[in-house]
Amino acid sequence: MKDEIGFVQPARAAEPGAVLASARAEVERLAQRAGEAVRVSARALRRLQDPAGYWCGHLTSDTTLESDYILLLLWLYPPDESGWHPPSRERVDKALRTVLDRQLPDGGWNIYNGGPSEINATARAYTALKLGGYHPEHPSLLRARERVLALGGLQAANSYTKINLSLFGLFPKQFTPSVPPELALIPGDLLYEMSSWTRAIVVPLSIVQAVGGLRPVPGGIDVQELYHPGRKVVLPKKDRISMVFNQADRMVKLWERRGVKDIRARAVRAAEKWVLDHTRYADGLGAIYPSMMYAIMAMDALGYERDQPDLAEAIRQFEALILESQDRLEFQPCFSPVWDSALSMFALGEAGAGEPESMRRAADWILDKEVRRKGDWSVKRPDLRPGGWAFEFANECYPDIDDTAMVLLALEHAQASDAQRQARAERRALDWLLGMQSSDGGWAAFDVDNNWHLLNRVPFADHNAMLDPTCPDITGRVLEALCRRGMTHHHTAISRGVNYLVTHQKEDGSWYGRWGVNYVYGTFLALRGLRASESPAGRPAMEKGADWLRSAQNPDGGWGESCAGYDKHHFVRAPSTPSQTAWALLGLEAAGDTGSTAARRGVEWLTVRQKPDGRWDEDLTTGTGFPNVFYLTYHMYRHYFPLLALATFLGKSPATVSGREESS
Repeated sequence: MKDEIGFVQPARAAEPGAVLASARAEVERLAQRAGEAVRVSARALRRLQDPAGYWCGHLTSDTTLESDYILLLLWLYPPDESGWHPPSRERVDKALRTVLDRQLPDGGWNIYNGGPSEINATARAYTALKLGGYHPEHPSLLRARERVLALGGLQAANSYTKINLSLFGLFPKQFTPSVPPELALIPGDLLYEMSSWTRAIVVPLSIVQAVGGLRPVPGGIDVQELYHPGRKVVLPKKDRISMVFNQADRMVKLWERRGVKDIRARAVRAAEKWVLDHTRYADGLGAIYPSMMYAIMAMDALGYERDQPDLAEAIRQFEALILESQDRLEFQPCFSPVWDSALSMFALGEAGAGEPESMRRAADWILDKEVRRKGDWSVKRPDLRPGGWAFEFANECYPDIDDTAMVLLALEHAQASDAQRQARAERRALDWLLGMQSSDGGWAAFDVDNNWHLLNRVPFADHNAMLDPTCPDITGRVLEALCRRGMTHHHTAISRGVNYLVTHQKEDGSWYGRWGVNYVYGTFLALRGLRASESPAGRPAMEKGADWLRSAQNPDGGWGESCAGYDKHHFVRAPSTPSQTAWALLGLEAAGDTGSTAARRGVEWLTVRQKPDGRWDEDLTTGTGFPNVFYLTYHMYRHYFPLLALATFLGKSPATVSGREESS
């Protein structure tokens, strides 16, 4: 027997009646438990909705944000002869306590939960603690210093750590990459060959390096003890091409000393204009922590007074990222309301558990966030009509392809107050997604054909995010969104997208996940995209992908994957998590498998571990910012993804899983 897209289902072996009845009863009991789990989960998720209509969970990362916050305060409020007196010493102390609380037993700090000590997080934490007043003989600093040296010393840190320290004379500037403001003047749109987040970082940073000068530190503190005595301090070198770029960096430094001052001044003005233009209609430059921090430093370096509106607003937006309690201060790298809202709406809608009024408010809020102005993406697509959504509350220069696809999926289940307005927005989003397909048939996050790999060799490219290439996870989600709007594999864009996924499948059957950890994430989304396309060309790849998911299951019935896979370039097993277990189940369902032992055990894992309030606990990091450099913990992943997976297992039958009668 074949399923609806042609997969052969295994023939059922003859079984004694009693055994068959027992098996059926067990499946029914599992379905009942899953149905109850969905009802409780949906009720809990509805309660998290903001009265304005959106959902927005906390989004957290590692301690580098709190460590860099100390440097920003030191930049804005330099010490005097009597010491360092930031306006809120209490906030400094809270941030430092937060850093200390996350120190590992070996003395270091990691960049993802469950991961090993990492040189950049550890060096920055040590520096922040020392600048913040901790004595270098403090036991925590002694252990941290030993760990930094064991990891290679400051010489082994990446360019952004070195650049940040060099602004305060804590690392020699001649051995940090120069980011010249002349980038804003180079013809041919070189700036737009970089990823959106990189250009939002390097433009304000170029101003800081050009005119910021060297800022003092309290009591002439240094961090010489973090330098490994057996390693040279040099610019990063990988190969001959990198050495060429290093030579170019030396020429830039020479230009900074002897170049034409008028050209440098014009470049700084152009960079300043770029920064200010990109803060319009946005919650800070790029609406992400690093670019917002550098924008504040750049405006200060340019002489803006604290009550100058642009600087005052930049500081306000930056401080809005703070999560503060009585004794802790933690930074979010950005806000995720559009993303969390779309996924919550979709999960509730697929479960048949979205209350009409709640979904209407969500749809109205989503429509208010539609991007209607051209952003950086239009440099390569100048004739494409704006449409789509960003990730954050406001970030109009950077609508997100992934978010736009997810919003389209969510709006299938919600009717806004103005149906015609919704239809127009959806049409614009569909057209925008089609126009943002890259030449290889895939989709990236923010740009088209952002894949000039030569840029990965520049000295400041070791943050592992110079480019925004296409990836299977976003391509799979876009295919699902387009195909659920009526397109088929006969459409050229869909056919090209299917071919992209088929050709980018790993030998073991998995797909790489750029924005979630990692192969489980990429595989589940690739499978959903291929299933939605109904393309015969995707069937062998889907069977192979499902086999891989089953092989990756943990003995306890769940799925878990470590961020270490980005470094190892293959799947690295980890303890099971709710979000990754849900992704695997969604991938299996897309491949036609909801009744295998693996699928049933995964459903069992989720139902057994659900908390009485309908939520799940999740300890590991499952979100990705920059692979090997910066990871994200989405605090709502553990809620809406299991809900979606369990509802999908139950066949998305409203009669089975509806929770509308239960008031939230």
